[in-house]
Amino acid sequence: MALHRRKTALFAAVAAAGALLLSGCTAGGGQSAADLDGTQLLTIPREDMGTFDQNFNPFSNPDFPMTQVAIYESMLVFNPADGTTTPWLATDWEAADDGSGLTFHLREGVQWSDGEPLVAQDVVTSFALQKEIRGGFDYVETVTAIDDLTVEFDFNTPFSPALLDVGQQIIAPAHIWAEQSDAAKFTNPDPVGTGPYTEVTNFQAQSFDLLKNPHYWQPDKQKIEGVRMLAFAGNDGANLAAANGDVDWAPQFIPNIEQAYVAKDPEHRFFWFPTTGSMISWQFNTTKAPFDNPDVRKALSMAVDRDQVTSIGMQGYTIPADCTGLSGAYDAWRDSDVVDSCTWTKRDLDAAGELLDAAGITRGADGTRVLPDGSPFAFDFSVGSTSSDWVSVGNVISQNLAELGVTVTVAARDWAEVSASYENGTFDSGIVWSNNAPTPYQFYRGVMATETVKPVGEQTFENYHRYGSAEADALLAQFAATSDEEQQRSIMNELQALFAEDIPVVTLFPGPEFGAATTARFTGWPNADNPYASLGAVRARSAVLILTTLEPVTG
Repeated sequence: MALHRRKTALFAAVAAAGALLLSGCTAGGGQSAADLDGTQLLTIPREDMGTFDQNFNPFSNPDFPMTQVAIYESMLVFNPADGTTTPWLATDWEAADDGSGLTFHLREGVQWSDGEPLVAQDVVTSFALQKEIRGGFDYVETVTAIDDLTVEFDFNTPFSPALLDVGQQIIAPAHIWAEQSDAAKFTNPDPVGTGPYTEVTNFQAQSFDLLKNPHYWQPDKQKIEGVRMLAFAGNDGANLAAANGDVDWAPQFIPNIEQAYVAKDPEHRFFWFPTTGSMISWQFNTTKAPFDNPDVRKALSMAVDRDQVTSIGMQGYTIPADCTGLSGAYDAWRDSDVVDSCTWTKRDLDAAGELLDAAGITRGADGTRVLPDGSPFAFDFSVGSTSSDWVSVGNVISQNLAELGVTVTVAARDWAEVSASYENGTFDSGIVWSNNAPTPYQFYRGVMATETVKPVGEQTFENYHRYGSAEADALLAQFAATSDEEQQRSIMNELQALFAEDIPVVTLFPGPEFGAATTARFTGWPNADNPYASLGAVRARSAVLILTTLEPVTG
């Protein structure tokens, strides 16, 4: 699975006292409107980074705060909150009739923050670096600069989902990156981008500022002075800063948000948690027995009380998933026949026990289950300790599975360690997020395509559970080869049925897009009535829509 809601950047512990000190002196939480002069910085916490390293490499370190949001931009921006696509660095584009390519026309007059012009070669270089360093875009055969403002993509196979896939790749300047002898290791401490806020100042271990790009192509939309990022080693510190009014935007899990956050300043504070985020699943390492048995995965899933997972673990902020994996963001694609026939997302301990018995995993005299070799059926649920919501989910699952006689230990550790175990395939089980795109193609590819399966020990950034299906490959290829909506829906129905049968991962709930904000210092936030972007999308391309819409409050 790809890392839409990445929690794998560099993490380090930070003393609670340090977090409190930081949260109390950054955003001017005690400022009244009369004290504001419009130069205040938009202050945002990063709840999963105890410290910052000055590495703005958009290819090898893409999830570093604001790198792919404020500094680097893409040719277009897709907003999943309302399904719209906004031309950005490109003004328009054409797709080949047979789906074998795309042509983008770049916006004239765009400059990099060092004053150099944006040209088509920048796009060519960016895709070459992305494929070399991060992988992906296997269907892209060539990227060609036709002239300074026209770039052509030729595919090695028809690929209907390509527009938003290609269009949302960030673009970096060729005149900077072509000079790097090892682009993957270049830390890029002083980035050159086309985004609205590119100038790095006051960089410290626990905070840094980004000020205005002096050559931004939309200067009239640079209404805020800049962005300030704060580092926190977990939700608790970030939530305290939000409660104290020390941050303007809080895109993290906040328990009991009405009382803990909104009630402290109901005139200005609000939240919006649409369930349009990526699917959150319980993943199993299918290279390890007995997790390679789909009936065992179904049994474990049937022991989970998803109502408890969502109401207790997730504070009621989301809904239980079904067997399609498409709840929430992809509701319009769900096949009601598959949904209605779904069994393994409904709690049924008797049926779960029967499946385990048939797999030779039986109850011992003490009530705990043992594997066919007589060893206890016990394993870890790996999760980052800073993600209090997902730790709570793990605790609910552990308690549920105990009733089945299965011992699940919630192994809450540093996210860097957890993610490394996912990436190299050494984990037992854990919680994972999925690809989130305009169609379910990327979701199913990320959980079922054989091309995404890497051997244990070889690093991967998706399909951590290492499951592949030749049948899924064929259906995905058929989907990619057609742009006919009726055909695509028919193929997607088959993929749903295959997913429900094979259960590559155990779906839990659609991820709520956590987003809370205050209008005390900035106005123009998106909300349910004006969903021009998701309020929780601080790490997504669409966050640039927020940065270029907000206006500062002045006294």
